[in-house]
Amino acid sequence: MKKVIIAEKPSVARNIADAVGIKKKNKGYMEGDDYIITWVFGHLLQLYDAVDYDVNMKSWKLEKFPFIPQRFKYKVKKDRKGTEDKGARDQLKTIRKLIDRDDVDEIISATDWDREGQIIADEIFNHIESRKSIKKPIKRILLNEWTKEEVQKGLRDLKENCQLSSLSDAGFSRQTADWLIGINLTSVATVKYNNSGHKNMLNVGRVLMPTLKIIYDRDKEIERFVSSKYHKLNVQFVTDEGEKFDATYYEMKRNSKDRENGDSLNVAENGEEKYSEKFDDRKYLEDILEKSLNENAVIYKKEVETKRENPPLLFNLSNLQGYITSKHRGFTADKVLKVAQELYEKKLITYPRTASNVLDESVKDKVKKVLEIHRQDREFKDEIKFKDTKRIFDSRKVESHSAIIPTYVKAKGLTDDEKYVYTAVLNRFLVQFMKQSISEETKLWIKVEGVEIVGIFIAKGKIQVEEGFKKVEKIQSKDALLPIVEEKERAILSAGKVVEVKRKPPKYHTEKTLLRVMETCGKSIGDKDEEESEEMMMSILSGFSIGTPATRAETIKKLKDVGYVVADKKKLKTTELGRMMVEKFPVKELFDLEYTGRLEKTLSDIEKKKFTRSEFIDLITDFTVKSVDNIKRDVVFACDVKVEDSKRVVGICPNCKNPVLENEKSFSCSNWRNGCKFTIWKEDKYIQSFGKKVSREMVKLLLQNGKVGFHGLTSKKGNKFSGYFRYVKDETTDRFKWTLEFIKKS
Repeated sequence: MKKVIIAEKPSVARNIADAVGIKKKNKGYMEGDDYIITWVFGHLLQLYDAVDYDVNMKSWKLEKFPFIPQRFKYKVKKDRKGTEDKGARDQLKTIRKLIDRDDVDEIISATDWDREGQIIADEIFNHIESRKSIKKPIKRILLNEWTKEEVQKGLRDLKENCQLSSLSDAGFSRQTADWLIGINLTSVATVKYNNSGHKNMLNVGRVLMPTLKIIYDRDKEIERFVSSKYHKLNVQFVTDEGEKFDATYYEMKRNSKDRENGDSLNVAENGEEKYSEKFDDRKYLEDILEKSLNENAVIYKKEVETKRENPPLLFNLSNLQGYITSKHRGFTADKVLKVAQELYEKKLITYPRTASNVLDESVKDKVKKVLEIHRQDREFKDEIKFKDTKRIFDSRKVESHSAIIPTYVKAKGLTDDEKYVYTAVLNRFLVQFMKQSISEETKLWIKVEGVEIVGIFIAKGKIQVEEGFKKVEKIQSKDALLPIVEEKERAILSAGKVVEVKRKPPKYHTEKTLLRVMETCGKSIGDKDEEESEEMMMSILSGFSIGTPATRAETIKKLKDVGYVVADKKKLKTTELGRMMVEKFPVKELFDLEYTGRLEKTLSDIEKKKFTRSEFIDLITDFTVKSVDNIKRDVVFACDVKVEDSKRVVGICPNCKNPVLENEKSFSCSNWRNGCKFTIWKEDKYIQSFGKKVSREMVKLLLQNGKVGFHGLTSKKGNKFSGYFRYVKDETTDRFKWTLEFIKKS
C-alpha cells in the first residue's frame, strides 16, 4: 500500500521526492514504491464571493449590507482574468483521484507548518468530504527545513492531522474575519463615499488600516515639528607634552536638584545624564569661551570603562526584512520574503515566516553540525566555537518555529538577490558563536582654573580592543582617540568655537521601522532594535501584534497598490487619499493598534485552545454589523479625492517631491501646472533603441532607487550587455534626459 503526500509547491514536492528516492514523474504527481507525491500551488480554493451566495449582490447598494453568510463556502480559486483557474481545478481533480485510489491507505499533509499552510490542505480535505467522506487516515508532517535528513525524520514522526485542529481553526478564523470586514466595509465605503463619477474601490482591511495609521502618525509628527536650534561650545586642549584633544562644555541641567552639588558627570536613577551640552543662548557660550581661552586647566577625573557588545540576535522574518531593505536598494519587505522562501525551498535555510529570534533547545546537535560545515570557509574559523547560551537556545521564546538559520547544504549557483539574503542569514548565524566585541571608552573631566564658570569640559574617547563577532561582516568601529593622560595632569584651552545645531524632525518610516512597529504593536523598543527585552519578546510571541510575519510585507505592498501610501526612495509617506481615510473614515477601531493587536492575539489564543473559532466569528460579525451601520449613518466624510489618482501614483518626483502619476501616454509629475517638467514617455525612443520598453515597474524602481538596471540590452551592432539607466535633469534646459552606465562583467 502507498501513502499520498500533498506538498505546498512543486519545488517542495521535488525535495520530498529526492529524500525518499522517487524520480518517476506523472502529470500532477510523482510516484514510487511507497509514496505518491502531489502538490498544490498555494490555495487551490477560495471563499465564495458575495455574488456566489446571492446573484443580487452583483450590484453594490447600501441596503444590501451587512452581508453575513449563514455558512461559508469554498470554490476553485480565480485566475488573473477573474475566471476559474484551470490549473487549480485540474490539480484538485488529480488530488481527489489519488486519495481515492485503492492502493492508497494514508494521506500526509506536507504544507507549511503555520496557519496558512495548515488550511491550504484542510480546505482540500473539507472540499472533498463535502461530496464524499474521506475514510483514510490523514497525517501531518511538521518540518522546519526540507533537507533529506529532516524529511526522512519527519516521515518517521508523523502527527495526526486532527492534532492541529486548533491551528486550522485559527487559520479559518483569520480568513473568515478578513472576508467579513473586507467585503462589507470595502463595499459600503466605496458606495457611500465615492463621488458619483468614480467607481474605484476604497479598500478597508483589518491589518491594512492600522498599518496606514502608523505611517500617517509619523507624517503628522514631521508636519507638526517646529524647527529650533541650540548651541554647543567645542574646544581644544593642549597638554604640557603638546598633545591635543577635543572637549565640549557641559553644565548641570537647570531642573536638577543637584545643580550645586557634585563635580562629576553623574547619571540619574532614570538613566538620563544630569549634565547637558545644549544651550539656547549663543552669547552666553561666547562669553565662557572668551574667559577660558588660553587659561590653565586640570584633568580632575578620568574614567575608563570596558564595554562588551553582544552580536545581534538571530533573524526572525521581520528583522531579516528590515536588515535587507535598509542595506540594499531595490529590496522591499515583500521581495525579501519571496527570496527567503526560494532559499527555503532550495533547502538552504530554515522556515522563514517565524517570529522567533532564538532556537529551540532540541536542535543543539543539528546546529553543531551546521556550524562545523560553514565555519570551515572562514579565515578565522578557530574563533567560531559552538556555545550553549540562552541568547541562542531558549525554548520558552520559540513559538512553533525557531529563528532563521542556514541548513547544512552548501549554497551554489545563487542569483545576486539570493546571495544578499543568504549571506545575511549565514553571517548572522556565525556571529552567534564568536566572542563579544570589546571596546574601551574613556571620559576626561576638565576644569578651567581661575575662571568663574559654572560648568565643566568633558572629553570622550573610544577604541576597539577586540573585534570579536564584527570580523564576520568587517564592521569598522569609529575610534575617537585621546592622548594618554592621567588625573591631575594639566592642559591649556588653546582654541574653541560655538557651533549652532538644528534640531532634526522625526524620520519618515521606512519598511524596516514600519515592520518593527507592526511586530511590537507600537510598543517602544529603545535604541537597539535588534535586542529584545524579556517582556517584549513574550509580547511578540503571545501574538499581540499587527499582522503576522507572513502577512506584513503583503500589507505594506497593498498600501502602495491601493494608493494610500507612496515610497519616496526608502521613505514611506501617506497620499492625500490615505490621509483622508485616517482622518474621516468613521470606524476608528480599525485604526487603533491596541484593538488590532487584541484581535491578532485572539487568533493566537485560538491556536492555543484558549478561545474558540465560533466565539471569534461572533465577535467579528458583531463588529462588522456595527461598523456598516456606523458608515451608513455617517454624514461627515465626503470623498473629494479622485481614488484613481492615488492608484496612479508610481513614486515621488525627484525634481519637486510631488507624486508622479501614470497617464495614458506617460508618467508625469502631478505638479506640472506649476512648471515641473518631469515626464517619462511610455514610447520613449531612447529606451526602445536598446530593445526595451518603459513600464510602470521600471519607473517605480527608477524613482525609488535613482537608477534602474537591465540585462539583455541590445547595442546598435546587435551585441547584448547590461546597464543602469538614470534620468537626470539638464540644468541648462531644465529638462530631463537619460544616461547609461555599463555594468562590468565580474
